[in-house]
Amino acid sequence: MHIQEWLETVPAISVYVLVGVVIGLESLGIPLPGEIVLISAALLAAGHDGINPWILGACATAGAVIGDSIGYAIGRRGGRPLLAWLGGKFPRHFGEGQIAMAERSFQKWGMWAVFFGRFVALLRIFAGPLAGVLHMPYWKFLTANVLGGIAWAGGTTAVIYSVGVVAEEWLKRFSYLGLAIAVLIGLASMLIIKNRAKKAAAQSTAPEPEAVPVAD
Repeated sequence: MHIQEWLETVPAISVYVLVGVVIGLESLGIPLPGEIVLISAALLAAGHDGINPWILGACATAGAVIGDSIGYAIGRRGGRPLLAWLGGKFPRHFGEGQIAMAERSFQKWGMWAVFFGRFVALLRIFAGPLAGVLHMPYWKFLTANVLGGIAWAGGTTAVIYSVGVVAEEWLKRFSYLGLAIAVLIGLASMLIIKNRAKKAAAQSTAPEPEAVPVAD
């Protein structure tokens, strides 16, 4: 069976559930590839008549908001011992360096760290639990959480779906070669964006040099 025909047999409800669950678990604090799943689902929707991009975006948004809220509740209840436990289980994601960087971002930007953190993989995992640990007022967290979830999940779905629709005919012409080139370009773009985001985060959280007193 041709790969396109096989993809068209995938039930839409299973895609909606998968996207919502994976993004929800990632937002809760479990390191999962929520962004990759969302992009893949949006591209699938572009060539699958049965998958509604509006419903897909709504499921992704709901997963992001609900997962973050649960993560906030867990973080507020578990406190710093929870972060220490997560560091032992997931040292690459919850190590001391990662936690320190995320905490500095929260202290500097407050609720905006929750909003813009939705677009950065590391902060997307940390946002809910860390906001709870730091006892951020829930109304501030919820506002940033909802707006960030809509902007990230809805915006990503809309952009990737639109690109997928435009590229669909081109991909059909070049079959697997075109698909491979498109995937490589997409991966390269994501790596460049992530690298720039890490550099920007490192620069924004770098300690300022102490002022040297001037001799009288």
